[in-house]
Amino acid sequence: MSSLQRLLACLISLALLAAPAAQAGGYERVAIPSEQGTLTGVFYLPAGQGPFPAVIALHGCGGLWREQGQLSMRHADWGERLAAAGFAVLMPDSYGSRGLGSQCGVKDLTVRAGRERVADAAAARVWLQQRNNIKRDSIALLGWSSGGLTVLTAIRKEQAPTDGKPDFKRAAAFYPACRSQSESPSFSARIPLLILMGDADDWTPAAPCSHLAKAAQARGEQVGLVLYPGALHDFDHPRLEVKERDNIAYSASGTGKVTVGTNMAAREDALKRVKAFLTAP
Repeated sequence: MSSLQRLLACLISLALLAAPAAQAGGYERVAIPSEQGTLTGVFYLPAGQGPFPAVIALHGCGGLWREQGQLSMRHADWGERLAAAGFAVLMPDSYGSRGLGSQCGVKDLTVRAGRERVADAAAARVWLQQRNNIKRDSIALLGWSSGGLTVLTAIRKEQAPTDGKPDFKRAAAFYPACRSQSESPSFSARIPLLILMGDADDWTPAAPCSHLAKAAQARGEQVGLVLYPGALHDFDHPRLEVKERDNIAYSASGTGKVTVGTNMAAREDALKRVKAFLTAP
């Protein structure tokens, strides 16, 4: 992290801590200690006293926020739905905490899925496990796109916690970039994993994830893959018209252009499927 990024992150943390905890939409902004400095985030709590099972939700390359400091529509939708289903939901802000905006067009990443963001997920787990209203042994991971790749990296066997605290219970990844993990001879999932993708995704194609899932299943690992016919990247967004995006650093075609958009049939199935997966014993 550069000195400018550290300064920006410090200012963000001070502003967060000075702000009222309660926010519109049923969440509060929180500060999460980590080895890389304070990590800011968004925290949803269900109604009641708990203790609650929890989900750590990891944003994609666009970050956690949209204009005017509003939580992005996808994250707000998932946060509210999971909280209504009885989960505490913690969404660490891997980019804003470091003074960064969207990283979708950045090739030389300084906040990488396999390093800094895995560390962020671990810090979020520890923060949750220190709370009396959280079930320490019932914390799941959920991620979208680059956040999904973070999930894949975080659940590798060699990434198991060494702090004596309970591990993540389950993990779900929406349209992750699977190639690096599928080509890794040492990839092995230590906890149940569910991958959800559209078979028409031209940003993070499904084929590497299919290869990864089949290889993991052959080893006896609990890795499932759901492919939605005709669905694109961002298919679970509450309301995103199908459109082309450009200036994408890593597109399947190499042109920097990708297609994104909601697929209502896939979205509705995914909402039910993820809830059932996270609540399974």
